Parts: sequence; structure tokens; C-alpha cells
Amino acid sequence: MRRILQALHSFDSSLDLARRRIATAIGAIILGLIAIAFAWMGDKAQELFTRFQSDNIYLTLALTPCGFAAIVWFTNRVSPAARGSGIPQVMAATKNLDLAYTRLLTIPTAVVKLLLTVGVLLVGGSVGREGPTVQIAAAIMVACHKVMRVPMTAGVLIAGGAAGVAAAFNTPLAGVAFAIEELASAFEQRVAVLVMGAVVIAGLVSLGIAGDYVYFGVMHETLELTSVLLITPVAGILGGIAGGLFARIMLSFARSGHPVFQAIRKRPVVSAFACGLVVAIVGVATGGATWGTGYETTKLMIEGESTPSGWFGPAKFLATAATAVSGAPGGIFAPSLSVGAGFGELLTFAFPDDAMPAVVLLGMTGYFVGVVRAPLTAVIILMETTANRGMILPLFLTAIIADAASKLVCQTKLYHGLSQGFLRQGEDNRERQA
Repeated sequence: MRRILQALHSFDSSLDLARRRIATAIGAIILGLIAIAFAWMGDKAQELFTRFQSDNIYLTLALTPCGFAAIVWFTNRVSPAARGSGIPQVMAATKNLDLAYTRLLTIPTAVVKLLLTVGVLLVGGSVGREGPTVQIAAAIMVACHKVMRVPMTAGVLIAGGAAGVAAAFNTPLAGVAFAIEELASAFEQRVAVLVMGAVVIAGLVSLGIAGDYVYFGVMHETLELTSVLLITPVAGILGGIAGGLFARIMLSFARSGHPVFQAIRKRPVVSAFACGLVVAIVGVATGGATWGTGYETTKLMIEGESTPSGWFGPAKFLATAATAVSGAPGGIFAPSLSVGAGFGELLTFAFPDDAMPAVVLLGMTGYFVGVVRAPLTAVIILMETTANRGMILPLFLTAIIADAASKLVCQTKLYHGLSQGFLRQGEDNRERQA
């Protein structure tokens, strides 16, 4: 009898494992399709706004702030779980699985997140789709596991988040690195299999439909050893400080107990209008260069086809910070890479004899690591989005220095700090239910 019970238990465990893998595979396929649709919608939204502002640039002084206010009002009213990046929500759910069964990771929230992020791009917001894709991916995974009647685990959410990053940038290695650095505190072998499986499936779907592409285009430039030793400390220290300042600003607006920040949080719609006005003014002043993700400008810098101006980095920093603290849905990955490119452009004035794309790439690394404090993810993302392996050692050196410099400015890692608000909400809900 004992052997029969053991055999039945073993069969049930195998069946659960098979259902879990099927649910993860189905979720990854759906995610791959949605990521492609999301990218297309985001690009079209930016195109429409670009067309509008080219003929009516001063009307954006009304459109952008009113659009921000309306989007934040709708988000707070209909789906508060859809606000902001999306990565903190998933991070909170991996630490408290009860949150996976709340509105934080549901399909309605995911739909609202997708549409409102596109809406922010449609009115000129400086946001990316990477963070939202992570939250949407996790919501899809939760839904698939509910349908298959498989218990939710942190590993499934981690796999979904990793697949989301990989699908957004077409960077499978970066998806795995992001799972290790940001989403998983303990990266077990079972989780590793789920992550790699989800990343591969989502990547194959994207590859089959969108084709094999390099996000920023292929970059061949490298630096001499002497230049590496001179530029990497500068890019790492200054970029880390600038990125740490951005993280500190975001955390202060999100959770500071100072009366000024508390007053701002009590009036989210008015604050969103003010942030939108800042974005609009900066956009008008720069001829529209700071609106949207900043992908086109960054790509030109990486390809060495941009003439250094000096103002793009600071202007994009201001537009991205204003968009991020407004509370509107949207990610900060792509805009932060764009700000980093502008910072790297500033470095080219100090190092005019070195290849501009290589210097820009180091600037992107320094600033991006300063913001997210995930050096491995940053290096792999930039290596995969430029197909440049010759710069990997300078990138790693810059990332290590930037991580240390950012920590001096902002002790708390950005996404971890933002996730605490969602964790507290989960605890408050549990106490009320008890």
C-alpha cells in the first residue's frame, strides 16, 4: 500500500511539473506575440505625436500636461496597480506571492498598463515599454497557471519578467541576467530552467515574426587600452552619480516623509499636469528631441552619425525625471539608455580623439548602471543591442565603478525601494482581511 501511495504521489508531482511547463510555454508564446504588438503600437504612437508636434509644436504645451493629468487620473481611478514602471510590482509579488492573486498581476491590469503606456507616448512622455512588458509578462504567466490549475511560484514570475525584458529588447542573455540580478534573490536550478525556457520561447516567437535584428544597430568601434584607462573611471564615476541622483529623485517622490513630497502625493492629478508641462516645455525648447523613448537619437549617436550638441543629455534627464515622477504608466529602461547616450556625448568633448560611438556607449553604461544598479544586466543589454563584443571589458569596468558611485548618492536600489510600497499594500490588505 505504501508503495502504491508513493507511486501515486510521484505521478501527481510529475503531472504538476508537466502542467507548469506547459503553462510557462504557453505564457511565453503569448508574451512574444504581445511584445511585438506592444512595440508596434508604441512606435506608431510616437510617429503620430511626432507628426502632430511638427505642425503644432506650441499646442503640445497644452496637449502634454493635459494628457499626463488625464492618464494619471484614469490610472488612479480605474487601475492603481498599473502606475509606474511595472518592475517593482513584479518584484513585490516574488517576495509576497499573495500579491500575485491581487489586481497587481491580472490581465485587466496588464491591458490597462499596455494601453496607457502607449497613451503616454502618444502625448510625448519620455517612457519605455520594457518595465510594462515585465508586468504584462508576469500577469500572463499568472493567468496561464490559473487556467492550468498550477500553484504559482516566485520562479514563474521571475521567468515571466526575464522573458519580458528579452522580448522588449530582443536580448535573451539580458533577460537571464535581469532575472538573476533584480528579480531573484536566490537563483535556484529549477528557476534557471523556467527562466531560460521562457526566454527561449518568447525570443523564438519574436524572431519568427519580427526577424533577427540588433536594437541599436551594429557598432564596430573600440578603444585603445590607454583610452579605456582614462575614460572608464570618468564615465563610471560621473555616470553613476548622475544615475544615482535620478534614482534618489524617484524614491523621494515615491516615499519620502518630507511635507513637500507628501503634499505632492496628495494631489496626483495636479502634479501630473505640472510634470507634463515640464516635459512639454523641454520638448518645445529642444525641437521635440526629448519626447518619446529617445531611441532614434540614441541610435544615431551609436552609429556615429550625430553631431555632438551637449544639451541633449541634461534635457532628456529632465524630461525623463518629470515623466517618471508623474505616476503615469511607463518604463525607464529605454529613456535611461537615451539619457546615458546624451551623457556619453558630453564626454566626447573631453575625449575628442576617441571614437564617438565607443565613448557614448561607456556613458550609457555608467548612467544606466547608476539608475538601476544592475551592472551585469546593463553590460549584457548594451553588448546585445549593439552586437559589440570588443567593448565588453571596458563596459564591465565602467559598470563596476558606476555601481559603487551610485551607491554613494542613493543607498537603496531603485526598483527594490519602489517595490516596498506594493509590499506594504499587500500587508495592509492582509491585516484588513484578518
